[in-house]
Amino acid sequence: MSTLPRCFALVPCAGVGQRAGVGGPKQYAALAGRTVVTHTLAALAAVPRLQQTLVVLSPDDTVFERHAPGFAGWVARSGGATRAASVAAGLQALREHGAGDEDWVLVHDAARCLLQPAWVERLIDACLPDAVGGLLALPLADTLKAATADDRVAATLERSAKWLAQTPQMFRLGLLQRALHSGEAAGLNITDEASAIEALDLAPRLVPGDLENFKLTWPADFVLAERLLRSRL
Repeated sequence: MSTLPRCFALVPCAGVGQRAGVGGPKQYAALAGRTVVTHTLAALAAVPRLQQTLVVLSPDDTVFERHAPGFAGWVARSGGATRAASVAAGLQALREHGAGDEDWVLVHDAARCLLQPAWVERLIDACLPDAVGGLLALPLADTLKAATADDRVAATLERSAKWLAQTPQMFRLGLLQRALHSGEAAGLNITDEASAIEALDLAPRLVPGDLENFKLTWPADFVLAERLLRSRL
């Protein structure tokens, strides 16, 4: 058996999607003839260098298999109340499937369903030789404003050297597990895997992503995603 580090995808899928306005978990909303999560998993399945994909569900999720028919990956019903908790549970599940400290884990949002396999390959190429790992991201193009509590402009912020974080975010299993544990112990607000790595005084690599790799959050996002997916067809 090869001792080279392997690549695994981890998809936290335990959220309830309160802002999406689709009447339930947004990952199970219908979009261009399939559910959101089915589009996401299909893109990951088309990446040859991914050994396997693990989906982390809420413990009381009884509908995933109905909304993702034909999924041949691993499922762990151990998701937590936060993204970080679900990812941490997923890392433990990967260990139980035989993954080790030096294997790579690509954490990807279930709601980034316009993912293209080529973007994942670009991330893998950039991170495999890297000492830390990295993430897909986009340089900030628009003018950035800070707001007051009543939604008025408080200041215009410098936008140079600022990027919008996307997923997948790719780090070694052992390092990411340690970073998430340290962040939780310190009471940090961990909004993505890179922020946990940064808290260890490490600098993840920024790998150029794509504008279409946006996360479905608001009702208008679903309208745009539907149009883009149908245009691909």
